[in-house]
Amino acid sequence: MTDATLSHLDGDGRARMVDVSDKAVTKRTATATGRFSSTAEVMALVRADDLPKADVLSTARIAGIQGAKRTSDLIPLCHQLALSSVTVDFSIDDTSIEITATATTTGKTGVEMEALTAVAIAGLTLHDMTKAVDPFSVLGDIRLQSKTGGKSRSAVRASTAAVVVASTGGAAGTRDDTTGPQIADWLRERGYQVDHSIIADKDVAAELARVVATSPAVIITTGGTGMSPTDQTPEATRALLTRELPGVAEAIRARGIAKVPSAALSRGLAGTAGNTVIVNLPGSAGGVKDGLAVLDELLDHLVAQVAGGGAHE
Repeated sequence: MTDATLSHLDGDGRARMVDVSDKAVTKRTATATGRFSSTAEVMALVRADDLPKADVLSTARIAGIQGAKRTSDLIPLCHQLALSSVTVDFSIDDTSIEITATATTTGKTGVEMEALTAVAIAGLTLHDMTKAVDPFSVLGDIRLQSKTGGKSRSAVRASTAAVVVASTGGAAGTRDDTTGPQIADWLRERGYQVDHSIIADKDVAAELARVVATSPAVIITTGGTGMSPTDQTPEATRALLTRELPGVAEAIRARGIAKVPSAALSRGLAGTAGNTVIVNLPGSAGGVKDGLAVLDELLDHLVAQVAGGGAHE
């Protein structure tokens, strides 16, 4: 807590709904996570989609989204919100499934409870779908990872950066990661400590949410910006952005178009999630080189401004 009072209690200690009439309307985003733990047998069946109740993850995802939409009905003092977006993603290991939910709205109050509810309902649905095999599974570690919008500004870790490579082949080990090291080396030359991850295209939303929650100063993605049905990086990025930087994205595209006309097809975005700068670069070595050339003139100034410093001329 940030102060010594409970906002949902009035001066006499009675429960109340907080009056948000005077709050500003802003874009607000929250990401929550939780863990569903079961047996290795259950995880194998989930991966194979071979449980008595089929489509386990799809059903849990829909349930989580529905749960977020019904949060004000489930939790008495929550405000009704018009949600702009809800995403629910899963990451499976040998004995558990990590659930990540991100909720977004434009309004006067945040969406933390919607994100948390999405995780809880998705997890309970996983239990319902798998209880025939393991009736003693455990849902826990549900927590808020990050929130943006309103008065809150996320505190970033200065001089830290993350590189996220969206490449299904790279994640599977069937394709070399050539662009990630290129970006990581460029950032290190500028004094950043760099975290570098390679993930399949379908996992980009969950990975970006995870990385944003660690509060680096900069996140640069590569790959997944084109028109292939599997390209999802811009959509995953837009769900997290609190402010867009269209000029940066257009400058990167313009530099590429001057050399390769197909660069016009890149849908990459740039912007900020709280105080973290996020930039999407294409998945080609040439596209990354062009993008870094644009950022070379902008990044230091941009990071300083987002952090509250830097010149405004």
